[in-house]
Amino acid sequence: MNKFIVFIILSIVLLSCSNAPQYNDPIPAHDSFEIVSKLLKETRTINVWTPPNYNTSNDSLPVLYMPDGGIVQEDFPHIANTISKLVENKSIPPIILVGIANIDRRKDLSGFSEVKEDEQYCPLTDGAKYFRAFISDELIPEIDKKYRTTRKKGIIGESLAGLFVVETLLLQPETFDFYIAMDPSLWWNDHYLVKNTENYLEHLPNNTKRLWFAGSDVEDISIHTNNLIKILEKLNPKHLIWKYSDEPNEKHNTIFRATKEKALIWILNTKL
Repeated sequence: MNKFIVFIILSIVLLSCSNAPQYNDPIPAHDSFEIVSKLLKETRTINVWTPPNYNTSNDSLPVLYMPDGGIVQEDFPHIANTISKLVENKSIPPIILVGIANIDRRKDLSGFSEVKEDEQYCPLTDGAKYFRAFISDELIPEIDKKYRTTRKKGIIGESLAGLFVVETLLLQPETFDFYIAMDPSLWWNDHYLVKNTENYLEHLPNNTKRLWFAGSDVEDISIHTNNLIKILEKLNPKHLIWKYSDEPNEKHNTIFRATKEKALIWILNTKL
């Protein structure tokens, strides 16, 4: 555990260093609105990007949801710009992107934990349960009301958001049709999710789900993503199509940008 704690502290320091990659992504044209959440007891800002031809067509589109979806120092701009480019060159079909701006991501994206030391990094309040309920019960119906959407929807996230993505697939797989997780923080709660993956997969719904996930050079993360691979290879779950991207040359703070295009291309072009 001491090694683990040192690793996490070093990771936090490194991510805040001035020599970390700095990006000035242009902010694409998008909609923003606020939703007053009864479940979270707070007002959340939602950012929505639609393809350029959305307003000139009558087509309904699938939706990709993303935590860490704010405009300033969050991931909405660079993911929206990436999707725009991929749609324009016909690498992926058109899709709507919905970003959820953060208030307290550590609370929202971490599930329960029985490991007391985890409290140094995230509250042990199972905030993910309430954040997931907000998305499924409040946000998705609002998006479906405001925009022309199909029933197909997915979620993308990195690090803690990646943990949230994997946890949602295992605990409530019916929430989305496809899941993308870069460097998911599967160490959380003494890698509880990985240790219990086999049990969770027994309860997958009959409609097929898709999972794309990736791991960087970070040992305390890659050890768990690799163990997850072994479980998936062993079980070969009938209703889960999955792909793992091993990225040993990427750091924790570079893997999202390094893998986003191939993740989106694979997940959105894989036939069920």
